[in-house]
Amino acid sequence: MDTRKPPQDFTLRLRRYDPESGEAPYWDEHTIQLEPHRSVLEGILQAKARFDGSIGVRCSCRAAICGSCGVRVNGQPGLACHTHLGDAIKRSTDGKITVEPMGNMPVIKDLIVDMDAVHWKKIHRVTPWLIGKTPVPEREYIVDRESMVDVTQTMACIQCGACVSDCLSMEVDPGFIGPAALAKAYRFVGDPRDAEQAQRLKDLAEDPNGLYNCTHCFKCVEACPKGVAPMNQIMRLRRRAGADHHIDDRNNGHRHEAAFVTLVKDGGLLHEAELLPRSYGGNSWFGKFAPKAGAELVDSLPAITKALLRRKVTPKAALFPHKLAKSDLKNVQRIYDEVQGREDRYELNLYVVGDDKDNEPVAGAAEGSTT
Repeated sequence: MDTRKPPQDFTLRLRRYDPESGEAPYWDEHTIQLEPHRSVLEGILQAKARFDGSIGVRCSCRAAICGSCGVRVNGQPGLACHTHLGDAIKRSTDGKITVEPMGNMPVIKDLIVDMDAVHWKKIHRVTPWLIGKTPVPEREYIVDRESMVDVTQTMACIQCGACVSDCLSMEVDPGFIGPAALAKAYRFVGDPRDAEQAQRLKDLAEDPNGLYNCTHCFKCVEACPKGVAPMNQIMRLRRRAGADHHIDDRNNGHRHEAAFVTLVKDGGLLHEAELLPRSYGGNSWFGKFAPKAGAELVDSLPAITKALLRRKVTPKAALFPHKLAKSDLKNVQRIYDEVQGREDRYELNLYVVGDDKDNEPVAGAAEGSTT
C-alpha cells in the first residue's frame, strides 16, 4: 500500500545573485506544488520551468551520486536531490524552504558556485592519485582486504563540496587545504600500494595550511551526505604523521597535541597556561624555561593582555588550575590506561568498526585503529 501523501504547496525562498549584473543579492520566492517525498531539487526545477527560466542551479544525476547539486537548505549544506521537501519544511522556522548557494566558494550565479576556484584547487594540492611503487609487479598489485576496507570510507566521497561549504577553518583562513582534500589525501596515505606515504604526510604536516589547521568543529562530519567524516580522516592523518612516522613539524602541531594529552592525563582538566610553554619548550613542567617557549610567550603577550582585561582569564586561574577530586582523576587516568594499553590503535573509520548502534563487529573487518 502506497502511503505517500498527495501534492501540496511549498514556498521556496531562493537566494539570487548574478555577479556580472553589478546588483546586490536578493531573495526570490516561488510556490511550487509537489508531493512531500519529492526532492528540493525537483522543486527548484519546477520553479525554473514554470516561473523563471533564469534561475541558476547545477544538477545532473538526481540520485545523490554525482554531487553536482550541493546547496544550503535552511542553512544546512547538502544535496538538493537528496533532501525531501517534507523534511525541509519541518526544519524551517517560518514555513518556507530557504535555498542558498554553498559557502566558502565564490558564486557564479544564484545557486551555482565556482568549485574550480576552491574545492578542486584544494584537491589538486594533495596529489590525488596513486604513486606506484617500483619495481612494478608483472601482473597486479596484491592488496590485503583490511587495507582496502581502511580506505573505503574516504573512497565514498562524491566531491559535492558540502564539507567545504561549512568548514569554519576555511571561513577564517581560506588558505586551509580543507576537509575534502585532506580526506582525499588519506585515501592514498592509507593505501599500501602508494610509494610516498611518508612524503605525503610530511608535506601536509609542514604546510601551515595543512592537517594541523583543523579546529575539530565537526561541521564537515555533519555536512557530509555520504558518511565520509572528513574530520576523522584528518585525525588519522595526524596519527600516522606523529605516531607512525614521528614527524616533528615546524608548525608545532604534533607537540601541541602531545601537550594536550599529557595535561589532561596528569590533571584531569586542561591547564591552558601550561599549554603554550609545553608545546614550544618541551612536554613537561620545565618547558616554560626553554628559549622557544619564552619567545612564543612574548609574541603572545597582546592576546594574553586582552584576555586578562576582558576577564576571560585571571592570574589566579593561570597560576593555580582547577583540580579534580582524586577519585575523578583516577577515572580519567583509567581511560588513558585502557586506550594506551591496546595493542592496536582504534580506527575512526565507520567501515572498520561499524556504526555506533551495531552490537556486532563488521564481519572480517580490521581491528587496527586510531585514538
